[in-house]
Amino acid sequence: MTTTPETVPRVGPATYVQEEPGSDVWVLNLGPQHPATHTTFRHVLELDGERILSCTVHIGYLHSGFEKLGEHLDYNQYVVVTDRMNYVSPVANNITWHHACEKLFGIEITPRCKAIRTICAELARIQDHLVCLGCTGLELGALTAFIYPFNARETIYDLFEEICGHRFTTSYTRVGGLMQDITPEWPEKVRRYCNEVLPPALEDLERLLTRNRIFVERTRGIGYISRDDAVNWGLTGPTARASGVRRDVRKDEPYLCYADNWDGKGSSAVDFKVPIGQGGDCYTRFRTRLAETRESAKIILQLADNIPEGPVNVLPDEKMTLPGKEEVYFSIEGLIHHFEQIMTNRGFRPPTGEVYGSNETANGELGFYLVSDGGNSPYRVRCRPPSFINYQCFPHLVVGHQISDVVAVLGSFNIIAAELDR
Repeated sequence: MTTTPETVPRVGPATYVQEEPGSDVWVLNLGPQHPATHTTFRHVLELDGERILSCTVHIGYLHSGFEKLGEHLDYNQYVVVTDRMNYVSPVANNITWHHACEKLFGIEITPRCKAIRTICAELARIQDHLVCLGCTGLELGALTAFIYPFNARETIYDLFEEICGHRFTTSYTRVGGLMQDITPEWPEKVRRYCNEVLPPALEDLERLLTRNRIFVERTRGIGYISRDDAVNWGLTGPTARASGVRRDVRKDEPYLCYADNWDGKGSSAVDFKVPIGQGGDCYTRFRTRLAETRESAKIILQLADNIPEGPVNVLPDEKMTLPGKEEVYFSIEGLIHHFEQIMTNRGFRPPTGEVYGSNETANGELGFYLVSDGGNSPYRVRCRPPSFINYQCFPHLVVGHQISDVVAVLGSFNIIAAELDR
């Protein structure tokens, strides 16, 4: 009989009862050295044979104190910290941080900046999903499946390096704009990537894994999350949408080019679909991310040919952005402006108040809550990192599974340990 998501036995959050009460319970540390844990967090598993009775997670092995650092750096300096939160797609963090800052300042960025930021955000989503898709196969023994997406991902590093000089820690955005404009050749390179490089990599990966009996049997029906549980746990992103939750910040609270009239000339929002799955298991989460990657490419292609002309930063006379390097080096006005903002510690001073700004990143809703007392740095900074929220259900989810299933469940969540920092 051909199995469907409805007929596949599901293993999800449950209390596993030992067949022989009083039998020995084994304790196993999975991580932080285990390669399938990706990074430094640790799981302490209590086992009845191969079955998991309980799971205790330890997340405190990668502390950077990123929320407290936000209270000691100004609104532009802090962007380098955001690179290190989700280091798989750093530019998405940059965009979200300054989206919240500009909401606090009351700044409307230029149409050109909106288009470039949207393209960068979708490239970051592709970048992040390719890691998850490749590692999902790798951790279950499919080494070749790891190579296809990572080969395509390398080109995105090249694209980011061309516009900001960094492959990894981009720090590309600024309050009111960007570090610098894109090169004239960049849109064509982006189009070529979305048309020629990415599609064959995704097709090869999909054929390789979705027709692989071992991969399907190790992911289908494993780590099941119902729609109600996903809502109650506050899950967002592909993890929630794979369980039927229809929530995407780009649609529900539109920003950048996801909103109508984003260029001030009546242009419609970019056209894309939000893939919604119903299986709620590891396999559905894999397919959901695969579909989202293709939708991101569609968004990028809509904008690559339609990037508006004009400046990427708000007008310098608004004193919200730093002057360009040429102005600083070759004009006294630019030098004075730069000196006032940097050397005299005046900085950019928003009005007193508080805001919450969020974006839809690869793992879900990333948001920053800012409190301003009128100074040149935030009075308080709090972050809603999607990995931290999504990870809370993991200890409950693996109860009743076998040890080998923990690897599949964890890989399907794409947890980034730096976002767990508390």
